[in-house]
This record gives sequence, structure tokens and C-alpha cells, in this order.
Amino acid sequence: MKKYFLLLMFSVLILKAQAQTVAPKIYDPSANAESDIAAAIKKAKAENKHVLLQAGGNWCSWCIEFNKFTQVNGSIDSLLNKCFVVYHLNYSLENKNNAIFAKYGYPQRFGFPVFIILDENGNRIHTQNSDYLEQGRSYNKQKVYEFLLQWTPQALSAELYK
Repeated sequence: MKKYFLLLMFSVLILKAQAQTVAPKIYDPSANAESDIAAAIKKAKAENKHVLLQAGGNWCSWCIEFNKFTQVNGSIDSLLNKCFVVYHLNYSLENKNNAIFAKYGYPQRFGFPVFIILDENGNRIHTQNSDYLEQGRSYNKQKVYEFLLQWTPQALSAELYK
């Protein structure tokens, strides 16, 4: 009986450890990306922000890492919240969102994640290959911050350049 109890306890511990290492699901394959992006654009216009589409999938470790990276770096998280409406655009076997990716010039050619910046009217103003932002097994804080800073509505204001 002790043997079965120990085996049961060991199994529970293994399952609990595995459950804690499961990556968060930040992409929704069942989402209607077209209507979600339209809502993000509407929100961005109302709040004087741009839209950051983070394209990728729950299968992509670099996509999950970028999401985690931005949340734990206060200055980057603040900049994102202040200047962008973020949407996680799914690309997976369940839903490749082919029409959306075609609309934005096939950014999947850069691999994943790939970042698409839309202005407050929904026009694509930049596509960023994430390779240039990576460092080691994560991202370079300075490069990510500078990338985001360069595509804020304030950075593109004509008033700055008069």
C-alpha cells in the first residue's frame, strides 16, 4: 500500500511540475483577426496610439519570450502601454490568417515573431524582423526600446521636424 501511495504522490508531483512549465497561450487561433484588428485600430485612434501587431503563435518560443520580456521590463512595458495597442496576430496550422498576412505584405517571410506597426488609421507604417532585436536566448532591452520609441505617434509627428 505504501508503494502505491508513493507512486501516486510521485506522479502528482511530476504532473504539477509539467503544468507549471506550460507556456502561456497568448495567441487565439479561433479569433477573428480582421474584426479584432479593426477594434484595435479604433481604440488606437481614440487614444492617439499606434497598433503593434505581434504576429506568431503559441508554438513559437521566441513569440512567448517576447511577450514575457516586454512585461518584465518596466520601461518597455510602460512605452507599449502609453503608445501602442498590442494585438497578437495568430499564425498556426489551425489558422494561418492568410488574408491578413497578405494585406500586410506577407510579413511571415521574416519568420516569427514579426512586428507590424499600424498608424491610427490602420495603415501599415513598418514591419520589423525580430532577429535584429534578439540577444542570446532573449531580446536586447535597448534595441527593443529604441525600435518601439522610433514608431510611436510622437516620433512621427510632423511638429518634431519643423
